[in-house]
Amino acid sequence: MWSAVQGPALAQPTPVMALAVADMNDALNSQGYTQAAWWNRIPISAWGLLVVTSICCNVLVGYGARGAGATARLLMVLPVVVCISFLLIADIDSPRGGLIHVTPQNLVSLSQSLPRQ
Repeated sequence: MWSAVQGPALAQPTPVMALAVADMNDALNSQGYTQAAWWNRIPISAWGLLVVTSICCNVLVGYGARGAGATARLLMVLPVVVCISFLLIADIDSPRGGLIHVTPQNLVSLSQSLPRQ
């Protein structure tokens, strides 16, 4: 893609061509950031730490609930909070799926403004 822009930019150095070169540079940077997001996932050891933490927290809640007559509603607070935090961590780890979706509105409007060929 870079070679497709480089030749015409060197042949005709105008402000419009400079803008096209800058936009191509931004597109290549965006591709690099996307690739880095796919490579830099949450490591397995971090997932293991999250699982061990959740098991320990739930064991401690169960151990504490055997005495003092804790209510069922109060006992559900910690497991629900741990589940929500794990859900959000897992959502960060999946860039194309999950609960949080961000639409690239600038790229959508650009694609709609370009003439169809």
